[in-house]
Amino acid sequence: MLTDEERATLVRLSRRAKSSQALALRCRIVLACAEPGATNAAVAADLRVSRPTVGKWRSRFVQRRLAGLIDEDRPGRPPSIGIDQVEEVLVSTLAETPSAATHWSRRSMAEKSGLSKSTVGRIWRRFNLRPHQEDPFKLSTEPLFTDKVVDVVGLYLNPPAGAIVLSVDQTAQIQALNRSRSALPMMRGMPERHTHDYLRYGLTSLFAAFDVDDGAVVSAPPRRRGAAEFKKFLARVDASVPTELGIHLICDNHGTHKTPTVKAWLDRHPRFRVHLTPTSSSWTKQVEGWCGFLADRMILRGTRQSVPALEADISSWVAGWNEHPSPFVWAKTTDEITEFRG
Repeated sequence: MLTDEERATLVRLSRRAKSSQALALRCRIVLACAEPGATNAAVAADLRVSRPTVGKWRSRFVQRRLAGLIDEDRPGRPPSIGIDQVEEVLVSTLAETPSAATHWSRRSMAEKSGLSKSTVGRIWRRFNLRPHQEDPFKLSTEPLFTDKVVDVVGLYLNPPAGAIVLSVDQTAQIQALNRSRSALPMMRGMPERHTHDYLRYGLTSLFAAFDVDDGAVVSAPPRRRGAAEFKKFLARVDASVPTELGIHLICDNHGTHKTPTVKAWLDRHPRFRVHLTPTSSSWTKQVEGWCGFLADRMILRGTRQSVPALEADISSWVAGWNEHPSPFVWAKTTDEITEFRG
């Protein structure tokens, strides 16, 4: 049983940004245990921790109340940096901006806090803060976002029986490049080096259909990305999949996928069913991850002097991939995705 004051304190500690993750988790465990009929097993499953962990902090709270959630002192030299100084660094990092820059550096935070740069770095590493980094993101504003995510993620987590699920993508403007000088080979203590300038020998494209079940890929390197080329690629997919299986295609909203020519072809092949991803949501296509592997392992550092050579290398790499294909594991549920977006 919790008093109103205890409940308010637990909720505050579980939510505020400057609480440690360990303390926040303990507070959530106690709050969950205070619900009527809550068992250790149920709380452990909901919070994704072990039952002994729930039992430990439940017992500690019963015995010592809020004080039981604080780590006990450990033997050894006491810390030279006080908790107030650590809190100041964390709050300043999360809630403030330096006057002469857009983000904190170790030097600027050290000047503000009076700590050394190495100490600031250790605090940031301990709490997994990276002020020097940023990741771009874009949220889809499509009204049918939730419906499409449920449709696509449902295929990943619960693929239909008697059918194959293929994540389809089109990669354009893959360049056949050759450096202006030969590369200098890797040596001890020195990476392989390339000149910054290069010669262009043309462009190609790539259609790829990634089997989300076993990771195998059907691909084709057309020079163009029009409806006629996509229709030929669909025919190639049709020929590669056993006739007794249905085919679910997960595609983006590229205009090629919705042309009258392609729609007419799909109408003549009823075993195909197209599922469109939400706009600005390329992360919902598993084939994007496979294309990243292709670019990183074969294209980016490769050199070719013609488009046919580039296409031959891509075909060879895809054939090698299909000898030992590797599927991806989709971990996020639709509820977790929509909750994050909301």
